[in-house]
Amino acid sequence: MSSDPLLPVPRTAVIVVAAGSGTRLGAPAPKAFVGIDERTVLRHALEGVFAAPPAQVIVVAPAGYEGEAESDARAAAGARGDLMRVVTGGQTRQQSVAAGLAALWGDVETVLVHDAARALTPASQIAAVIRAVSEGDGTGIVPALPVIDTLKQVDGDAVVGVADRSQLVAAQTPQGFPRARLEQAYERAAQEGAEYTDDAALYAAAGFAVQHIPGTATAFKITTPADLERARMLLAPRTTSAPRIGIGTDAHAFGGAGDLWLAGLEWRGEPALSGHSDGDVVAHAIVDALLGAAGLGDIGEHLGTAHPEYAGAHGEVFLARTREILDDAGFAIGNVSVQFQGNRPRFSARRAEAESALSAALGAPVSVSATTTDGLGFAGRGEGISATAVALVHPR
Repeated sequence: MSSDPLLPVPRTAVIVVAAGSGTRLGAPAPKAFVGIDERTVLRHALEGVFAAPPAQVIVVAPAGYEGEAESDARAAAGARGDLMRVVTGGQTRQQSVAAGLAALWGDVETVLVHDAARALTPASQIAAVIRAVSEGDGTGIVPALPVIDTLKQVDGDAVVGVADRSQLVAAQTPQGFPRARLEQAYERAAQEGAEYTDDAALYAAAGFAVQHIPGTATAFKITTPADLERARMLLAPRTTSAPRIGIGTDAHAFGGAGDLWLAGLEWRGEPALSGHSDGDVVAHAIVDALLGAAGLGDIGEHLGTAHPEYAGAHGEVFLARTREILDDAGFAIGNVSVQFQGNRPRFSARRAEAESALSAALGAPVSVSATTTDGLGFAGRGEGISATAVALVHPR
């Protein structure tokens, strides 16, 4: 516990589970102690934890790696070193979390369980889980992302059905719980000899409610060499001054309801584009260019049909959300250039208005141009509009 009597004792604890072997990563050391850059997976995870609201931090390390875990924890903790402790994990994840629970201070009321393998989880997600648990009535909280892939049910090599992805989410960590109920759930699991894949499942099996809140794209789990490479790619611009460039394209056919929305503006009397949202191909191409530059996926992953809350949303909403995603990942937007191809609308008279609206949504300069295709392709035939964007981002 903190030796400074002026500092309040935290009512929250974060158990960081780093005891896994990480065999699928194919590394010579346990996964948490593999380097992403000059820092380990665990060090990055702990930096996010210590950037969140003050909490007791318990690192559960594999046997023989307690010293390395202690070094990473103290380096990440900085002035909060009195809040951290390292304990030795068990043979299973559940046993490791139980070891962390046994090390909780008596004042702790809320417990978060976090996988060290989710090394790039932003502090804002950790804070959101703490807040959701404190505002709930004994409910467990899981950050999660919508499932965007089509999921098939299989029997051997045969595909036998399709899962309804609208009823599925991909769970992340940290998962948060009221301490008393989580300890009850662990006692029950120990008595029954039951093993669970995550703490939310164990908590629900004890009869307690679990809810989910939005997760973040950067909170992915490092499991395979490809995941590790993705983490390295995301972190590379944070350790250098080199900017990154991305390209995005989009195309929609005419046939939507109402008037046209394009380049962040409404064009009354012009035929609307069809699409999940307002069909603004200019805004959508910008989103893909920005996400691509930052290595954060694409518009479908963050704002597509798996996100019903964006159905019918206008381009400025997409751009504002993309700006938040980049900010969470440590990127700032330099500038964007976008061109759309189509016979209509007549754009030059509203160019300055469009650039002002798009720039305001992104907080960065956006230039827009328009061209026709001399009658070639679907845009030239007047069937729809396409757009291409180039974006520059750089580390903050």
